[in-house]
Amino acid sequence: MWLIDRDTNGVGGRRIPLPPPLREALVRWYIGEGSRGDEEAGITLVQNARIGAKWIACDCLTGENPPPILTPAFLSEAETYYLRRLTSTKRPEHREDCPFFRDQVTHRITEIRSRETPTDPPTGYFEVLRPAPEKLAQRPEEDASDDRTRHGSVPRLARLLWRLIDAAGTNKVAPVAHEYETASIKLEFEALGRASTKIEIAPGIELGRAFWTHANALHSRRAYAMLRQLAKSWPSGHAPQGFMALFSPHVRGHVVDVPGAEAIHVANRVQSPSVRGNLIKGPFLVMIVAGEYPEAHGYAPLRAYAQPIFSGQRFIPVDSEFERSVLRELFKARRLLDAGGVDLAIEKPVFDRLTTQGSCRPDFLLEARSRLTGEIKQLVVEAMGFSDDDYLASKATTHPRMRLLGPLLTIEPTDVEKDRVGDLIASALDL
Repeated sequence: MWLIDRDTNGVGGRRIPLPPPLREALVRWYIGEGSRGDEEAGITLVQNARIGAKWIACDCLTGENPPPILTPAFLSEAETYYLRRLTSTKRPEHREDCPFFRDQVTHRITEIRSRETPTDPPTGYFEVLRPAPEKLAQRPEEDASDDRTRHGSVPRLARLLWRLIDAAGTNKVAPVAHEYETASIKLEFEALGRASTKIEIAPGIELGRAFWTHANALHSRRAYAMLRQLAKSWPSGHAPQGFMALFSPHVRGHVVDVPGAEAIHVANRVQSPSVRGNLIKGPFLVMIVAGEYPEAHGYAPLRAYAQPIFSGQRFIPVDSEFERSVLRELFKARRLLDAGGVDLAIEKPVFDRLTTQGSCRPDFLLEARSRLTGEIKQLVVEAMGFSDDDYLASKATTHPRMRLLGPLLTIEPTDVEKDRVGDLIASALDL
């Protein structure tokens, strides 16, 4: 096997042979039968190949033909490295008896998510990155699974953002009569800032000490200076890291666009629930984690999660464009009910609720109180924005559980189109 220049076919250029002991260690690590030393040797090789802009050419084929190629890759969610096989009609395959003929074996826990998989709060400290010596062979926690699966798990960074949103209460809307200030982006960021002072990144290190809400903290390198200062007394067993929550009209690839500041370039692709089949437009609330870059000296933005939100004045998470439309209708109903003497509070749950039949996460929870009689009623609202079989099957499972939380009202796209959501809510509450 050889190291070759990246973006070549391995023919005609310079080849750097791998020593036989290193090749054998690489094979054992790749197929999942190696020792800790084999794994460290393999990961060090992959890391150095990435730094040196090299690929790895396999020697399983003979002759002058181009060799099969493996590319070094970084598994961001599992905090480790692995080898990715280059497979296409233009690339030669490994021989069937070659250890690299199949994908690399992973010892990491792989969570295949479905719509019924519970969304639970993240455990432990408000941290994503692991100390470098441990991440080489460390299995991730259950919510940081191998992102090579097509049915990827929810990134830990997403759950941490939801945890902060939940603690700040930006996913909750008080009745009109109880809102004493006009909703604004300033108030939303202030709520996140207050919540950050009550959460710890590591023992004795509160999130508020390494939390910023403006891109200039990165561009001016002020955030990195603070991290370097904090790193001097950072508890052992935890990696120094800082977090940034930013409002963004849209994200693209590795780039987070920010109003009034230069875009932020993230080391890994920005993750988001906006995917093919469920494209969600901006705006987004983007959580970025900054830490020591594994392949360079110093600190850099390493990962980002872009959560679609209702608006710049309301940091309420939404899971689809239709859900955003339904939420808009809920705000209209809130105003109409207020005019009729009824207080309406809205909550967008970010984590699952437990019932006697299992867990569920309603799209919205409403609580209404008549100012005339004092009567209080709850209502569960589901935005039925999809019609595929898997979606309907999952709702058939979770809707009976939601009914244990309160009466259930389903909103269809035609209800929004015909402007009858307010009437449906008023009728369901009957106050």
